[in-house]
Amino acid sequence: MDNAFHSATLAIVAFGIEDRRYAFRLPAVERVLPMVEVTPLPKAPAIAIGVINLHGTVIPVLDIRRRFGFPVRDYGPTAHLLVARTRRRTLAVPVDEVFGVSEVMAEAVTPPDAILPGISLVEGIVALADGLLFIHDLETFLSLDEENRLDEALEEMRP
Repeated sequence: MDNAFHSATLAIVAFGIEDRRYAFRLPAVERVLPMVEVTPLPKAPAIAIGVINLHGTVIPVLDIRRRFGFPVRDYGPTAHLLVARTRRRTLAVPVDEVFGVSEVMAEAVTPPDAILPGISLVEGIVALADGLLFIHDLETFLSLDEENRLDEALEEMRP
């Protein structure tokens, strides 16, 4: 593949929540899992619904529905968990549907400030033939206060 062409694309993992399409950059996503039982995590920030045990590692589960103001719901067996990595931690995000890996042309990504200044959670927006795709930056998903509260809650959980 021509390297110049490759640099003009952005690899993403697209997923659905509440009939809307979102994506994370592919390098941030480690794997997709079927939904599993989430253990509550007392004293965690509201966006954290609990933790899962993934091969002996405790992974916080962040419900981005809460961040977007969608109604809270119980995730059933048809839901999935996207396991992703930020600079600070590995986390899991429950989603309704995973559409898979795809590439979008870099020039097709509109910076969020060009549409609505101040949307820090959104890295870019892509207009598709059948709607919009919002690419999110996992690094900005938790505020510093939420990161610290999550660290404290996870620390209290350890024996």
